[in-house]
Amino acid sequence: MGTSELYGSVLALDDVLDALVVNIPAGEGSKMTLFVVLRDGSALDDGLEAAIRRGIREDCSPRHVPDEVLAAPEIPRTLSGKILEVPVKRLLMGAPVEEVASRDSLANPHALYWFARLVD
Repeated sequence: MGTSELYGSVLALDDVLDALVVNIPAGEGSKMTLFVVLRDGSALDDGLEAAIRRGIREDCSPRHVPDEVLAAPEIPRTLSGKILEVPVKRLLMGAPVEEVASRDSLANPHALYWFARLVD
């Protein structure tokens, strides 16, 4: 099971425009966080979060349901459109923005700073 199946499930919801999932080591295990970019006028309320979790559980597996779901303003991507999962994971583990990705290779380098602020 790869992230593409999880993204397919999440992006099938009308309220979700984009998504990124990371699994961060935490204590004895890990913590999976799903970041979603929502359509204008949508909110990550209990109903939408439940729909996201239900979709992942049914389309993927219960093991792939994230520990938390957070709304993000945008998902960082390369110039070719690839989602920056590993750089975001490194940011969330405390690496500085300057060390996780080359600004010149990013379509939206400013997006990384939102994720870096989550650690502060």
